[in-house]
Amino acid sequence: MNTGIKNIIFDLGGVILNLSVERTHQAFADLSGLTLPEIKSRVHHGPFFHDYERGLITDAEFRHHLRETLQVTVSDLELDTAWNAMLLDIPTARLALLEQLKQTHRVFLLSNTNEIHRQCFNNIVRQTSGKPGIDHYFHQAYFSHLLNLSKPDVTIYQHVVTDQNLLPHETVFLDDNADNIAGAAKAGLHTFHVQHPNQIFDFFA
Repeated sequence: MNTGIKNIIFDLGGVILNLSVERTHQAFADLSGLTLPEIKSRVHHGPFFHDYERGLITDAEFRHHLRETLQVTVSDLELDTAWNAMLLDIPTARLALLEQLKQTHRVFLLSNTNEIHRQCFNNIVRQTSGKPGIDHYFHQAYFSHLLNLSKPDVTIYQHVVTDQNLLPHETVFLDDNADNIAGAAKAGLHTFHVQHPNQIFDFFA
């Protein structure tokens, strides 16, 4: 890592938290009786999920849309469990790395997410480490649905930089999504494209 870096902004899913979107597709297929190709074509059609992660629709509206899309009449809990199936574990070594970096750098989280997922991954943190939630590991955590902004729009990176009085040339952003990396670069940040979560250990070695 560049020795001039004072600030580190992490993505969450695929960087800190292990992810498998396929698990949610399978869970939706199990709930609805639809095939996986049908699930993928329905679930990723239109701006709906993007609107949800920008906080433009409520959890109740999201669940209603899912029920219509999947043509199911199931409980909120069943829907949420299927939606959260993609969120796997957070290895304790990654949490330890965050604790270590927090002693020497300003460390932030910037995640495209939603309220149902936020409650779930905070629960994963509690079960893994006993800490109250993911926010514990950062000086500040930023979530798309609470900002009404999302990556890769340059405005979300500028919001974090301005909010924390960061200098972009002293700041590095890590994400597993190439588009999000490109957005951060447009905001003047150093970037690191995480293609496997354990690459973060090499980057900070």
